[in-house]
Amino acid sequence: MSTRAIQKDAARLLDVVEGGGIAIVGLDVGYAIMGHTEAAIRRIFEAKQRSYSKPCGFFSSWELVEEIYLIGERERRMVSTVIHDYNLPLSVVAPFQRDHPIYRRLSPFVLENASRAGTQDMLLNAGEFHNELARQSRARMVAVLGSSANLSLAGSKFRLEEVEPEVRAAADLLLDYGLCKYHNPRGMGSTIVDLTNFDTIRAGICYERICEIFLDHFNVDLKAIAAHRRGGSKATSAVRL
Repeated sequence: MSTRAIQKDAARLLDVVEGGGIAIVGLDVGYAIMGHTEAAIRRIFEAKQRSYSKPCGFFSSWELVEEIYLIGERERRMVSTVIHDYNLPLSVVAPFQRDHPIYRRLSPFVLENASRAGTQDMLLNAGEFHNELARQSRARMVAVLGSSANLSLAGSKFRLEEVEPEVRAAADLLLDYGLCKYHNPRGMGSTIVDLTNFDTIRAGICYERICEIFLDHFNVDLKAIAAHRRGGSKATSAVRL
């Protein structure tokens, strides 16, 4: 698909979610369901049968990491190395600035359910469409929030037709981007790393390579940290969201 077509699709999606609607689109890491308003986020949780104990994520960018996250220079270099030097997708969790302009139009309910204990999960570098959407989101100051487009605990979906009918029915806009780049038989989504303690929240797509990068460049052993925090259990199984 051409860059211009992707730009137009991203703008159309932003128009829908800014207007209170829900969109489903294919990213490199799986099909995602997205919204912006309180009504949309409530519908997403309902359609997915998702517990409110699991906050939704923020479809974000490197620029927003720099502006929003309250992290040190080392943590910034870790993220940059993975997404820029190795061009891999990554979700990260860290403390954030709640007063950033991109959050100003979010209702308290939405911000509460897009964060936990003062931290927020950002998905980064999940393909050309994701990056263009995040760029336009920042330019328009419209936060795009959501989750994987599937029933909770059913695993990520990598073709639009695989998304459960009740989840698809919740969407006002469906964008079919074909088979996702990182499709896998286990339904794994993006790898999620907590930057406050380097715990692996989810061992997902490209986890082995991301572990190598953290160890080789920063002497941080994600697997050892995860095993220690789980009393010796391995962190290589996917957590299905």
